[in-house]
Amino acid sequence: MEVYFAGELFSAKHILGNAVLAAEIEGASDGRYRCVLPQALEQRGTTPREIRDQDLEAVYRSDVALFNFDGTELDSGTVVEFMFAKFLDIPSVVLRTDFRAAGDSGDLPWNLMVSYYPRTKVILSDAIAEYQAHISADSRGVGAASDSVSAANSYIKQIAGDVVAAFDEVVSRKARLPQVLREHVYQWARMLPGDSFEQAFSEVEAQLVLSSKIEKSLL
Repeated sequence: MEVYFAGELFSAKHILGNAVLAAEIEGASDGRYRCVLPQALEQRGTTPREIRDQDLEAVYRSDVALFNFDGTELDSGTVVEFMFAKFLDIPSVVLRTDFRAAGDSGDLPWNLMVSYYPRTKVILSDAIAEYQAHISADSRGVGAASDSVSAANSYIKQIAGDVVAAFDEVVSRKARLPQVLREHVYQWARMLPGDSFEQAFSEVEAQLVLSSKIEKSLL
């Protein structure tokens, strides 16, 4: 299944972290989940609208999606992509490794308006605590680079395993979108972003995407 991998792309740490986690997810799932990284799609030579359309098309086409909800304020682009996925009833996993408390929903550390949607699994992981748990006792307080890399590798494998288990869970959940509405909803979602999106992503392509999801029992 094709996974849309949503998260920040603004620094080398974001880009490298996304790439390594995506590779670990593919490995942990024995290739059952193939991640599509927006950082590999976006071209600096295109316009902002074309970048937006390209990312939304990737969400539209995805079978399942992973959304990284880090930061004291969630990345607004990631939130838009998450809501677009929910409009399309795409099974989704929300991952937060940021240990900072934020938001107003009480049980989840972000704005309540981005919470409680069906076919969505939340993974909360305290990054610094989990990372340090993987550092050997002998190197604690020393900060040896080799031990740090080893701890990071162990932690990211742990995250990947948790994400794959969550994918399996949300994919197995019954579709929320009624059968009688799914074609109308998918056609409307193609129209919603405007003329540029419709021109770049044809009605025939949209129908093929919908057919594929139905064949995979996702809708």
